[in-house]
Amino acid sequence: MERILVIGCSGQIGSELVLELRGIYGNHNVFATDIKTPPLEISESGPFQILDVLDYKNLLHFVVRNKITQVYNLAAVLSSNAEKIPLQAWDINMRALMNTLQVARKSEAKKLFWPSSIAVFGPSTPRHNTPQLTIMEPNTVYGISKLAGERWGEYFFTKYGVDFRSVRYPGLISYKTEPGGGTTDYAVEIFFDAVKNNYYECFLSENTTLPMMFMDDAIKNTIRLMEADPEKLSLRSSYNMAGISFTPKELATEIKKHKPDFSVVYKPDFRQKIADGWPASIDDSIARKDWGLIDDYDVKNMVDHMLKKIDEKLNTKQ
Repeated sequence: MERILVIGCSGQIGSELVLELRGIYGNHNVFATDIKTPPLEISESGPFQILDVLDYKNLLHFVVRNKITQVYNLAAVLSSNAEKIPLQAWDINMRALMNTLQVARKSEAKKLFWPSSIAVFGPSTPRHNTPQLTIMEPNTVYGISKLAGERWGEYFFTKYGVDFRSVRYPGLISYKTEPGGGTTDYAVEIFFDAVKNNYYECFLSENTTLPMMFMDDAIKNTIRLMEADPEKLSLRSSYNMAGISFTPKELATEIKKHKPDFSVVYKPDFRQKIADGWPASIDDSIARKDWGLIDDYDVKNMVDHMLKKIDEKLNTKQ
């Protein structure tokens, strides 16, 4: 029986991943940890413990004591927040990764998932249908740390036999948790403001095309990669994952079909420069071939689902 550790269970990905994994492997076989208290549905449905991934000794003891067999390390300072504290963000992101790589090397938890990002690409990368293997010159702290992390993951696989697995997430869209300081956060904020205020002030320009993915698809594909036959994985750095590409204007237009009075004002800030260095669309054909990446959501059914669920969520709180 697998015994799984999720680090960063209170975040946007972790809060949904834990519940999905518990549905598959059993509540008491999925251990949720974070440096802050998670939603009640996580802390009450299975084991939870406050744990700092930067504390290597406690992390190793936790993994050994609980006979963990695989780890999802989701701890990170995201793109726009990292630009405000560059050296601290680099230290946190890289120490979190290195600690889990070392734990995987020295314990029975050989299988390690670590998320990379489209931030590994840069202004010199081909922006359309960005290949799996291409020029990668990131110009943000977050992107630099993710590119370095990919190389370390592959190194630990080759040198020490750590079963390192990773995907380059596009922007992730979810109604369950608040945005965490990423450049693609507009695509979550816009839904909440549409439901609450019928108005949104967007920090990116209206024609900025970026790859996005609905969280249900992201969680499903993350687990699909982790369950894949290791012999079929041709990459041990990180797989491209495309999702769906659209602009803020295109997203707003789809929302207006449901809320005709909704309006958006575009006031680009420092995040615009970050977005301008990222791909507009991604080629994820290798992931589809190696481990069967699939996606169920396009812009239309994603907007339908987000508006419905956010409306239910906000009405429940009233």
